[in-house]
Amino acid sequence: MLQALGLSPDEETVYTALLARPTASARDLAGQTGLGRDDAARVLHDLAARGLVAVAVEAGTDGTAGTCGAAGARAGAGTGDGSATPYRLTPPSVALAPLLVEQRNALHRAETAFSMLTEQYRSTAAHSAGSVVEVVVGVEQVAHRFHQLQRGAQRELLVFLVGTPIAVPRADTGLSESAALDRGVDFRVVATKDYLDGHEVAREMRAAITAGLELRLVEELPLKMVVSDRQRAMVPLDMTGSGGEPSAIVVHRSGLLTALVQLFEKEWDQARPLYPTPTGVRMQPTAERQPTVGELEVLALLLAGVSDRRAASQLGVSIRTVERRTRRLMDLAGADSRLQLGWHAARAGWL
Repeated sequence: MLQALGLSPDEETVYTALLARPTASARDLAGQTGLGRDDAARVLHDLAARGLVAVAVEAGTDGTAGTCGAAGARAGAGTGDGSATPYRLTPPSVALAPLLVEQRNALHRAETAFSMLTEQYRSTAAHSAGSVVEVVVGVEQVAHRFHQLQRGAQRELLVFLVGTPIAVPRADTGLSESAALDRGVDFRVVATKDYLDGHEVAREMRAAITAGLELRLVEELPLKMVVSDRQRAMVPLDMTGSGGEPSAIVVHRSGLLTALVQLFEKEWDQARPLYPTPTGVRMQPTAERQPTVGELEVLALLLAGVSDRRAASQLGVSIRTVERRTRRLMDLAGADSRLQLGWHAARAGWL
């Protein structure tokens, strides 16, 4: 926490240890923090030089400062007994405030420099292809830029998911997705129905939907893609998995990027939503008349246009289980067809 204000790990350890006690010497803190006595003494000296701690002063019997004062500390240091000198914290509201202001000013300077460099780059490269399209080659570089786009998004992420991940395995995208959702990023995904084949992928995507991700399904997509804040996009160059080195293009603000965003919106409008499974069901008087969680999972997939066989694969159950759950849903709804089931599910608030 305090390292963000410029303190070293050892300084933060000693500083927080002093929070729990009125005074402490290097000898005391060595035992409490696991640092060596000399290291603790050095850290206390550095903190004192920055005004974060001070030598503790105790009144003597004659009303003057005792040997725990600054003069006592110097004398103790001269005799090799500096590790016994007690220190106390300077009030954090006084000592840490300048550090906080300094970090804020540094961040402001960095943001200003970032804006200037970005604008300078755009102006000097305005007429070159490199200002619009950047080619990234290699697994590490492709994965690095992909995570940069996801982690750098502040407002919106638009994603096409199709085929088997090559450069960025599905297991490596979870943290970036969670961090984006935690920041309140509007996260919309269009995926092909076969992308969710396999119980683990389907389970992870359902968890992401519960966390706020919006997912819609289509039969096929023309490409993989991620668009970050409508400022930049990433598209793989090889969708065939031919065995060559993975590569991708990063598209910056341009007519090409606008076209990619429009393509996403067109596919989004035509895709079928995959609804999250609700925690409760309204308008059902008894538990026996409520769909189970497993039945609602089947219902969400069916309404997204997923076949019974594919739903069974994604849920990790047999096709007979899917059919049985569908039949019970229709019985609960009093429906003679799946179309009627969908109408009743919407009216009853099942999804």
